[in-house]
Amino acid sequence: MKQLFYSLLMLCFFLVSCQSKFEKLQKSKDYAMKLQKADEYYDQRKYSKANTLYEELLTVYKGTKNFENIYYRYANTFYFNNNYLAASYHFKNFADLFPKSAKAEECEYLNALCLYKLSPDYTLDQSNTIKSIGEMQAFVNTHPESKHAREANRSIDESREKLEMKDVYGAELYFKITEYRAAGVAFEQILRKYPDSKSADYYASMVIRSNYEYALNSVTEKQAERFSRVIADYSDFVKKYGNSKYKADMDRIKTLSSQSLKKIEKL
Repeated sequence: MKQLFYSLLMLCFFLVSCQSKFEKLQKSKDYAMKLQKADEYYDQRKYSKANTLYEELLTVYKGTKNFENIYYRYANTFYFNNNYLAASYHFKNFADLFPKSAKAEECEYLNALCLYKLSPDYTLDQSNTIKSIGEMQAFVNTHPESKHAREANRSIDESREKLEMKDVYGAELYFKITEYRAAGVAFEQILRKYPDSKSADYYASMVIRSNYEYALNSVTEKQAERFSRVIADYSDFVKKYGNSKYKADMDRIKTLSSQSLKKIEKL
């Protein structure tokens, strides 16, 4: 127990001593020495301490030959500490301040990558996903031969898939809560937005399912028109997706709709 106590005590003294040295460094007016220590912290991956020192040094070295490298490393400290929002801002700002820099292309890509990393689960707001697509596309358009171009295109594809998932999530939610008219409209919009989607036949089937349920739950005088639309949608589905795994279910719905129409006509 005594050994453990002394070990913890020594650790506390060491931490206090380190903190005290860093505080003295912060207060120092020896900016050359402070820059040297900031670079050492950066190289040692102690990004929080490096960030603190670089932040002060930016104002000191602004307009000098050292400013570009200080600002580049300052932006990176946010990135390596997973503060992607701040990193995105500073990477973009770096590229604007130093458009001819050898690091400008990398910063443009990292700005877009930060927005990509900020993109949340598809069930949440997708503002950053949309921004990421815009920035990634701008990067690819500007630097088509960049070593990052392939990765940027992959990020764009993944982000678009996430937006598609977001739209599908909303449409399926309408269906689950029995808002069938809204569900049908939502799935139609998804089909228009993503006509080449690998799930296009599913979206088309959900339009039919939604419209069938909507017709089924409509007042009698509206049912004939709405069941007729289901049958028309079914004909389009068979032409486009005749081999779909959803066809059997669509056949069933078409049969039920036709039977319902015959009953209505007899009334």
